[in-house]
Amino acid sequence: MYEQIASNRRKTVLLIFGAIVLLGAVGYVLGLWYGNGLFGLVGAVALAVVLSLGSFFGGDRLVLASTRAREVTPQEQPRLHNIVEGLSIAAGIPKPRVYVIPEQAPNAFATGRNPEHSSVAVTEGLLSTMNRVELEGVIGHELSHVVDRDILVGTVVATLVGAVVLISEFFMRSWWWGGVRGRRGGDRSGGGLEAIIFAVGLALLVLAPIIGQIVRLAVSRQREFLADAQGALLTRYPPGLASALRKIGAASGIPMRSANNATAHLWLNQPSRIQGEGMGPLEKLFSTHPPIEERIRRLEEM
Repeated sequence: MYEQIASNRRKTVLLIFGAIVLLGAVGYVLGLWYGNGLFGLVGAVALAVVLSLGSFFGGDRLVLASTRAREVTPQEQPRLHNIVEGLSIAAGIPKPRVYVIPEQAPNAFATGRNPEHSSVAVTEGLLSTMNRVELEGVIGHELSHVVDRDILVGTVVATLVGAVVLISEFFMRSWWWGGVRGRRGGDRSGGGLEAIIFAVGLALLVLAPIIGQIVRLAVSRQREFLADAQGALLTRYPPGLASALRKIGAASGIPMRSANNATAHLWLNQPSRIQGEGMGPLEKLFSTHPPIEERIRRLEEM
């Protein structure tokens, strides 16, 4: 189990580093095209920082509002509060705020910028479907996201990718409408070299959004494997989460009205899937979550 956790962490670090390199390369190419590569690099990083701060401090409230989550008291949901409190003590973090989402599909997510400002939200369907050990497995998974500050990791990666997309789109729109001059100006006579630079830069700027999305989704999948392993370690009972995932997988045909592409990576399992539908190679590449069968298999091997 510890080897699995260490492996997932290494992969996540490498993917985040890849996202940073991609952002820097895109910013540098754009700046080079305008005549100052360093300026483009600094500008791209500054944009990412501004976007990160905004989503970091206000993103959790927006997510909870978008899912129509309602905060519940210990009197309303004693079993849920008891599990959250017990596992929070075991994890050594403050007890998160507890929310219930009016959805029948069994699912859950955690949000918040750090353990001191965190929330756990579960659907009504999850509460009615899971027994105690299964619910403990789900909550243990979500609290692992809180302990590892996965919201921060997800925010940083999503913002880096968002900055790449914005910069690339700006360049493409400017180039399409003839607004980009830069190194194509008549005062330069580089000829073939300039054509090569333009071709390489254009290819990078076109492919960067796709590469960035793949990196973002890969980070999300690695964090899910890591949270599964750490959640099982927290509850000391991997079969609990494995059983919960089986039930969630069996109910995957139930649609979720509050699910959307922007928040799909937060949920315990990717929402709004059609029951019985298999994941092809391309769908696996662009999925926010690893296949549920693979997650169950890893838990059973612990």
